[in-house]
Amino acid sequence: MRNSPIYIIIVFCLSFHSCSRNQDMPFIQTVNGIHKVDTSKVWLTHEHLLVDFIGADSISQEDWVDEEVLKVMLPHLSDLHTYKVNYFVDPTPNFLGRDPGLLQQFSEKSGIAIITNTGLYGAVNNKYIPEYAYQWSDDQLAESWINEFENGIGDTGIKPGFIKISVDNLASLEVIDAKLVKAAAKTHLKTGLTIASHTGAAKGLWPQLNILKDLNVTPSAFIWVHAQAEEDMAQYLKAADSGCWISFDGLGWEMKKHLEKLVFAKENGILDHVLISHDAGWYDPQKTEQNIVGYTRIFKELLPALEEQGFTQQDINMLLKINPAKAFGISVRSLAHPSDED
Repeated sequence: MRNSPIYIIIVFCLSFHSCSRNQDMPFIQTVNGIHKVDTSKVWLTHEHLLVDFIGADSISQEDWVDEEVLKVMLPHLSDLHTYKVNYFVDPTPNFLGRDPGLLQQFSEKSGIAIITNTGLYGAVNNKYIPEYAYQWSDDQLAESWINEFENGIGDTGIKPGFIKISVDNLASLEVIDAKLVKAAAKTHLKTGLTIASHTGAAKGLWPQLNILKDLNVTPSAFIWVHAQAEEDMAQYLKAADSGCWISFDGLGWEMKKHLEKLVFAKENGILDHVLISHDAGWYDPQKTEQNIVGYTRIFKELLPALEEQGFTQQDINMLLKINPAKAFGISVRSLAHPSDED
């Protein structure tokens, strides 16, 4: 049988499917499995259901009870049915409250597809970096993240749909932060997972893109998270020209500056590089009282304001449907000739 023509054809087809899934046929990985990329679906690309800020040395899932978190947060997630939201990206990293099993429960109870992540979070003076990350090489970190993509997170079987990292916002990255970026780039080349990096102002963006370039990863595989923190609009033009995604994701907290920057993006022809979200939620197990910011301000306030500024339905579809599907579509994006971007 192993040498028969039928066996050879089967093996070839399976091998081709496995390779092409990452290389030529982008897909979306949710906590409940794979979806085809569909640019007609509505996304929220940066929201949180639970975050625990206690620190990597103290965090424990014993600090929250699933039933209580579901009771508090499910109504806010269910509110999104009114706005026909299909995809909810939860970028809460490991050691900050990432709980794929809980996210799967939210998805099953709400009917909304939820995407979780792999990676580590290096901002806030490395409070959320586990000790082993200092000892491991970037290759070892990448291997562990690739393993989560291939085999699932822990014993849950749930696989990440992107890589979430974070850096302290410095023009010259700290050693640990540079290691995270290198590990993310190497993970991307093996998995096709998009890299979303909590960055803030643009000074921390360019050293990250330089590392990606050195490792043959195109900026189109990178999301500049919290880009709204940058005040120099010219940086957005430069970022769009590089090919990276620009995420204005603080709409749960502030709208005026986001609106100004979205108008700037439209007027300068870079709206096709922009993502929007609230960075809202969330249940905090270290608090006795929860003060939840919901996920609806984009629909209730921002979209009417954009329409007043001349945004068309096509523009809105680009922000909420087309761009997110492209940004989170899993596909290896490497530079065929790295020197071409010198």
